[in-house]
Amino acid sequence: MDGVELLVGTVVLAVGTFAFRFAGPVLRTRVKVSPKAERLMALAAVVLLAALVAVSALTEGHGFAGFARPAGVLVAGVLAWRKAPFVLVVVAAAATTALLRLAGVP
Repeated sequence: MDGVELLVGTVVLAVGTFAFRFAGPVLRTRVKVSPKAERLMALAAVVLLAALVAVSALTEGHGFAGFARPAGVLVAGVLAWRKAPFVLVVVAAAATTALLRLAGVP
């Protein structure tokens, strides 16, 4: 029975995802959103992304992840802000975290 439930769940999620993706272009001309609401939605997206980065960088399981990982994320953020190439951002963040952990920083 588990295989059937998995298949049904996958199909339901696929149909729902398609419906959401299809509804955007179809309803764009019918639904009017105020400029203030558009600005708030754009700001909300930035806030949600920042919250996701913070939770991923600062926690592991139910506790604090240590200082090495947030330091790597900080290095990546600074390099991305300075418009460094993506590969350099990833390598520098990983190297920072690895070197701090090698030095004994949790």
